[in-house]
Amino acid sequence: MDVAQVIDLGRESLWVAVMVATPLLGVALGVGLIIGIFQAATSIQEMTLSFIPKLGVMVLALIAFGSWQIAVMVDFFQRIFERIPTLFM
Repeated sequence: MDVAQVIDLGRESLWVAVMVATPLLGVALGVGLIIGIFQAATSIQEMTLSFIPKLGVMVLALIAFGSWQIAVMVDFFQRIFERIPTLFM
């Protein structure tokens, strides 16, 4: 296993992590921004007002994107396991 393979494997791993995390983090960011603007406009500073809707929307996003995220991770791990015999040659 040479340095180029290690770097390629690390790059691919980070890319898969970003792809899998982006939908949930993007939804959380968008909802948090909307709730923050609402709280600033109405001067309501309740902590649960920002947490509960964000949690609910993230659950919906996980339902919507979950199968795609699992498919991406399964494909990645299948490629990793296919590479194992060639790593130490």
